[in-house]
Amino acid sequence: MAARGHRFQERDMTKIHLFDSTLRDGAQAQGISYSVEDKLKIVAALDKLGVSYIEAGNPGSNPKDMEFFRRVAEIELKHARIIAFGATRKVGSQAAQDKNLQSLLAAGTDALCIFGKSWDYQVTDILRTTLEENLAMIGDTIRHLKSHGKEVIFDAEHFFDGYKANPDYSLQVLKAAAEAGADCLVLCDTNGGSFPGEIYAITQMVRQEVKTAIGIHCHNDSEMAVANSILAVQAGASHVQGTINGIGERCGNANLCSILPNLQLKLGFSCIPAENMAQLTAVARYVSEIANVTHNEKAPYVGNDAFAHKGGMHIDAVHKNPLSYEHVQPESVGNTRHILMSEVAGRSTLLARINAIDPTLGKDSPQTQKVLDRLKELEHEGYQFETAESSFELVVRKELGKYRPFFERKDFKVIVNEPSANGINSSAMIKIAVGQQEEITAAEGDGPVNALDKAMRKALERFYPAIAEIKLTDYKVRVLDSDKASAAKVRVLIESSDHETSWTTIGVSTDIIDASWRALVDAVEYKLLRDQEKAVQ
Repeated sequence: MAARGHRFQERDMTKIHLFDSTLRDGAQAQGISYSVEDKLKIVAALDKLGVSYIEAGNPGSNPKDMEFFRRVAEIELKHARIIAFGATRKVGSQAAQDKNLQSLLAAGTDALCIFGKSWDYQVTDILRTTLEENLAMIGDTIRHLKSHGKEVIFDAEHFFDGYKANPDYSLQVLKAAAEAGADCLVLCDTNGGSFPGEIYAITQMVRQEVKTAIGIHCHNDSEMAVANSILAVQAGASHVQGTINGIGERCGNANLCSILPNLQLKLGFSCIPAENMAQLTAVARYVSEIANVTHNEKAPYVGNDAFAHKGGMHIDAVHKNPLSYEHVQPESVGNTRHILMSEVAGRSTLLARINAIDPTLGKDSPQTQKVLDRLKELEHEGYQFETAESSFELVVRKELGKYRPFFERKDFKVIVNEPSANGINSSAMIKIAVGQQEEITAAEGDGPVNALDKAMRKALERFYPAIAEIKLTDYKVRVLDSDKASAAKVRVLIESSDHETSWTTIGVSTDIIDASWRALVDAVEYKLLRDQEKAVQ
């Protein structure tokens, strides 16, 4: 588990230590629960990205965390230090006999994070003790941990609210931690209600009062966590805590996927090795996948829409110079520019997308016209490729003869039984061919689309194991001609993802099951095509 040290006494004012709490604070978000294996996978990704610290949990809280610390100790990390997290000793106890502190030391990490109260109200009304005892708890705890050779980061819980209520006492808390040997004092906006101006002014004042390195920990309850974290750095903080994608309790934590590029690409601070910045989007998606949450496609830097352009004038300008509508290059954070197919995109955009597949085609070539005619036919049928660029690419490739089918779909049958039994109400049977081999496979599911999806995976996974990585993340249905009532044509959009990216495919039919089947097939074909092209690069 050893990694390069991050002792704060040797301060470089351009170096910012990123402290990732995805595995601890992030796990407090509603609907998120990590297994030990999940945590180990995320640790590997964060270390590869280059963060300084990975806060992994409270070893005294549950056996699962203790199992994690045992296993992570066997991993050699290149950049990160694993952090065990816990509270100060209990009121009226001795640090050496405190079971929580014993568990922290038993975790075997070189660095620890301890939180303590810095708001007088929290001390007297929540801990139900005296202000003097709270200071003693903090000092005793840190001295005890330092006596065991540990790096100790002190989280001053509720610091900004505490400072606004009683600045003298909040400063006493920091000084007690510093005098006990804390390596970093982290100012926490625990309730997430402070504004950037307040954060800047208070952090700047603290920087003048104490010599120990200062950190910042913000929650997002006022949608200010990223801005607050950046202002704290500009005021002198050299340590920033947050989570990947901003996941966390209530409205979430400060989003490291925004903080990191803002600090490093925009402000010139050094947070991770420069060559690692291009991993950011992949890491953000990977964490979303493991946490089993839908990735925020509107997220700055790492969302699918962060560099998406739809308006004709915008697209024309981006083709001439991307800086006209992009504040950084998509590739700098591992993302991709998307030119959306739409009624406002224009013919030049369609030609640009076709040329991305075959750059030899001119605007007046017969093949180009063939593709445009086919796209017009499909749009007349109800297809809309604005948000289904993956299906668009498949159509173009097929029309240009630049697509080799991975499998042939023969036919399918779906049976729906109501009422359902144990969440299963549908069965599907499909027939496909891979080369000369035919497969007939059946599966049950919660609804006909789920049954079809399972049957197709069952049939294809032995030929293409990567299909197991595909996850259906969104499903939308739109009625196209409502005047025909239940006989109306429908458009189905399916969003799929793997551990690297997401893509959207489309199907149109008067039969909603057939439309879904078409979109599902496109989703699998696109995944296999993308993997094939990556393998030959």
